[in-house]
Amino acid sequence: MPSRHDADDTTIRQQIDNIVEGIANKDLKGLRRLYTTDVVSFDVEPPLQHVGVEAKLRNWTAVFTVFDRVSYEVRDLTLTVGDDVAFGHAFGRLSGTLKDGTATNGMWVRATFCFRKIDGTWLIAHDQVSVPLDIRSGRGVTDLQP
Repeated sequence: MPSRHDADDTTIRQQIDNIVEGIANKDLKGLRRLYTTDVVSFDVEPPLQHVGVEAKLRNWTAVFTVFDRVSYEVRDLTLTVGDDVAFGHAFGRLSGTLKDGTATNGMWVRATFCFRKIDGTWLIAHDQVSVPLDIRSGRGVTDLQP
């Protein structure tokens, strides 16, 4: 028997697909529609947190200025869905062709998404992207595969 949250699970997965599509199309307007206005993002680049949708869009703008063609792959997305909040985790990878013509496979990162259902729409209220840390060297490990 389907759970009462199956439809929401499907909708949230579509929102993640919309991120993938928005990145591939470099569609800042489309990406804006996926986040709450007060989203808090713990992304891989400094500072420690990016607060608000404008800060999140500046992150995507920075990506788009580096890549000529870009894609985002999501693997192993797992979701837990409640009535008006949900969270999920996955592995993600940006890859593509840089502005100088160099092709890059990018690196796999760990991604966490936290959603709020606002006026019937599931929006990202928090995301976090990270790489494992090699404690001895103090450096991120960026060559791991899921």
